[in-house]
Order: sequence, then structure tokens, then C-alpha cells
Amino acid sequence: MAEQRSERIAVVGGGVIGLSVAWRLAADGHRIRLIDPAPASGASHVAGGMLAPLAEAWPGEEGLLDLGSASLARWPDFADDLAAAARLPSGLRREGTLVVGVDSADRAELGALADYLAGLGRGVTALSGREARRLEPALGPSVRAALEVPGDLAVDNRATLRALHAAASAAGVEFLAARAEEVRAGQVVLAESTVDCDAVVLAAGAHSAELHPLLRGRLRPVKGEILRLRARPGALPPPRRTVRGPVRGRQTYLVPRDDGLVLGATQQEVGFDTRVTVGGVRDLIADAERLVPALAEYELAEAVAGLRPGTEDNVPMIGELEPGLVVATGHHRGGFLLAPITADAVVALLRGADPPPQARAADLRRPGGIPCTS
Repeated sequence: MAEQRSERIAVVGGGVIGLSVAWRLAADGHRIRLIDPAPASGASHVAGGMLAPLAEAWPGEEGLLDLGSASLARWPDFADDLAAAARLPSGLRREGTLVVGVDSADRAELGALADYLAGLGRGVTALSGREARRLEPALGPSVRAALEVPGDLAVDNRATLRALHAAASAAGVEFLAARAEEVRAGQVVLAESTVDCDAVVLAAGAHSAELHPLLRGRLRPVKGEILRLRARPGALPPPRRTVRGPVRGRQTYLVPRDDGLVLGATQQEVGFDTRVTVGGVRDLIADAERLVPALAEYELAEAVAGLRPGTEDNVPMIGELEPGLVVATGHHRGGFLLAPITADAVVALLRGADPPPQARAADLRRPGGIPCTS
């Protein structure tokens, strides 16, 4: 796209990606209309808020690791800008992450992760269970080993969403409470009208595939159940760091909040079903209690499920689908982590500039990607 200013841009989707893109585009001088029936809801409202590219690294996903690391490096400035623009807390938590293991299989998985990261020149600190409990006294005696990852951070997702909504509003973003039926280059089709514009940014998460034919079959909803626990008077305080790790082969995470913890997350491919299951709640509590036994004394404040937008290779899709239509979706578990670099990439695309080099991993034309028309 040729470099322009004051373009009329419609952003479809009001989760963390859509709000971040809308805010940054408005700050770049564009006239933005954000289309979503309920902004700051959906998967972003449910999310744990981990910013953990190292703790979630996996062999074969080096491009995703580079993308996540580049976005994590942007988070401190992004958070400072957000707090200043919104005049609200950004939600960023800087205490770091502990990846813990319980049984021998879990500890072997930690060792494999440490070796893998060391081979990439990304070291972490191995701890015994006793050393981990010195850092986080709430950890139980079943924790036998840990990796300290101080650079992997977290956010309070709901505080961040409030700040993004406020910052976007202050920057002049117009919010249209409507559901998109279809997106085209320069046009969003609603139930009873259309929104014409110079360009469209499609950032509707798991629902993006319903809105353009080239995305059908390339995105799927991945259900994740989340519990929010509130510390009761007299109970042992929750960990200050994010605690995560395999328990009986299931990935478990506990992300601190000012008044308690968020526990997650189950992972099921059951379409657009967001009902919370008894089995999911049982497994989340049982696994989390093995790591932090004091949780038995906490209040169960909320049980909710969201739909992560998954792609075949777990990498998001960021790029120009056709002239006048940019896609920013498929972020799976990494919506909050990848929000800063996604917003930077979209702003660059709409300026006619090159996105950050790490964003090439999310290029629509990667192997197995989308046959775009641009």
C-alpha cells in the first residue's frame, strides 16, 4: 500500500489484537472505526495474560519463539505508552516466571526445555525444589525442580483491556457495536448496512474465518477453560511470579493477580462451545493444588471458557490478504504477548513499509499459507 495519512480504516474485532491495532493506527494519524458487538470480551477477557515465549518454546517453532521474544522486548515501552495514553494502569507484571516439575517425567521435560533453550543461546536458571520454594514459599513439597525465567512476564488481562479501550477512545477511535457478516477490501458488511473505508484490518480472532473465504478452514477455535481464585483472609498469599509446568503431562499455569490467581488452561477442539465442564474444573484445581497446596483455602470466584484462534502451525497470520484488506489473527495462546509486534506490523503495512523482520514468521505466504491476491 502506498504511504498515506488520515485514511479511513475499519478494524474488525475488539479483543487485545484489535484494540492494540486500533489504538496504534489512530495514534499514527488514521481515522479508525472499530467494529465489534462487545469490545474487550471473548478470549481476551478470559485469558491468563502470560508473556512467556521462553517458557512456551517448542522445538520446530523457532520462528514463533523469535516473534514472541521480539514482541516481549517491546512490552515495557508499550506498557508505558499505554498507561500514559489511557491514564490507567497497563496491567504489566514484571515479577517473572517459574517453570516447575513434580514427577520424574515432568522434571525430564524441564531438562529438555533448558537444553533446547541453551542450544539457541537462551539460558534459564535451573533450581532445586528447595531453591524454588525460597523464591515462592507457597510452592508445595511435591515441586522437585524448576527453571527460573525472569524475562518471561505477565499482564492482568482485564486491566490491559480497560487501558487499551481508554487509550483507543482518547486517540479518537470510534466504536461501532455491530457484528460483521463479511469483510472485503475497503468494506465491512453488517447485517443491515455496510461500512466503506480505505482499508480493513480483520482481527476477529477465531471468528475471522467466517468473514472471508480465503480464511475458511485455516483457523479453528481452541477452547480453553480458566478459573479465577481469590485469596481469603488467613490463607497463604499466592506466588508473586507466574508458576507453570507439566503436571501428569498436562500443562498448568497459575498467573498472579492483585487479589489471587488465574488458573489455566484446558485445551479442547470442540467448535464454538464455551460451556465450562466439571472435568475441566476438576483437573485445573487438582493440578494447581499439587503445585500450590494453599489454593484449597481460596475462593473460587469465576469459571469461564474462551476460544483461542488456532492455525495449523500455531503461528499467527499477519499480512495483506488483498489490497485494502490486512489480516491480524490466529494468535492462539499468544494474543497478549504478540499484541505490540502485531500492532507495529499492521501500522507498517498500512504505511507501505516493511513490518518488523521477526514478523516474517507470520507471513500469509509462508509454506502452507494463504494464496493472497496482492
